[in-house]
Amino acid sequence: MPPLPTGTGRRRPSDRLLTILTCPLCGAGLERADGALRCPGRHTFDLARHGYVSLLTGRSRATSADSADMVRCRAAFLRAGHYDPLARTLADLGTELAPPDATVLDAGAGTGHYLAAVLDALPGALGVGLDTSAAALRATARAHPRAEAAGWDVWRPWPVRTGCAHLLLNVFAPRNGPEFHRVLRPDGALLVVTPTRRHLRELHEPLGLLAVDARKEERLRRTLSAGFRPGRPEPLEYAMTLTAEDVTGLVAMTPTARHLDPEELRYRVAGSGTPVRVTASFLVSVHRPRRTGQ
Repeated sequence: MPPLPTGTGRRRPSDRLLTILTCPLCGAGLERADGALRCPGRHTFDLARHGYVSLLTGRSRATSADSADMVRCRAAFLRAGHYDPLARTLADLGTELAPPDATVLDAGAGTGHYLAAVLDALPGALGVGLDTSAAALRATARAHPRAEAAGWDVWRPWPVRTGCAHLLLNVFAPRNGPEFHRVLRPDGALLVVTPTRRHLRELHEPLGLLAVDARKEERLRRTLSAGFRPGRPEPLEYAMTLTAEDVTGLVAMTPTARHLDPEELRYRVAGSGTPVRVTASFLVSVHRPRRTGQ
């Protein structure tokens, strides 16, 4: 992607990105304008020097956004390869579900790790990650040459054109069923990943991890039932061998980190005995949009 002229310090958004995003205030298209994006109504959104655009306006759920420390821990853990089987699964499914030049949206993109894996498998695709965390957006913007990042709260109506996406990723992130359905093409697909109750089960008691909601799959079906045909969840489970550093980083990147003092976490990890074999357990499901009358 070509940069802006020397001295701006900003990465230039791709032309394709401008065919996808819309103004969150009036719904009009966006154009480049002096280091920003602007609609015909002159609503203006700055391009961060780290390569993302923030479209957030008014109130958002920023209190739940990942901190810089959480994003740093997640990036290190993923770079170590512990969730590579999941990334490969998503990449393989991406090639089955979308054309090589697809538009791929990632709702709650985090570091952009899974989006980058899918883009590697789709050689002409454009990826757009949505997140409220500035640290996550910075990571997504540099996760892949064809990855873009936009600051947005996925609970709200999206500043994205209707029917623009071939593939939508939702990995351990909030789910907005109506917007998922709206932004997907009629022949598009939604890929959802959720943890099972067996995920990290060896760490639950010694470290006090927050438990996976037993009704998570029921809530997923309820959220998506109006707009999507049911997808059959496929299990993915394997064992990881984690060092004390791995375990500390793993916990620090999860919601448990908001409820556990860092010193207490280090104390509990030291007492748990490492390296330790830990279960990674996920459900991966493909959902197709319902058409009128289905």
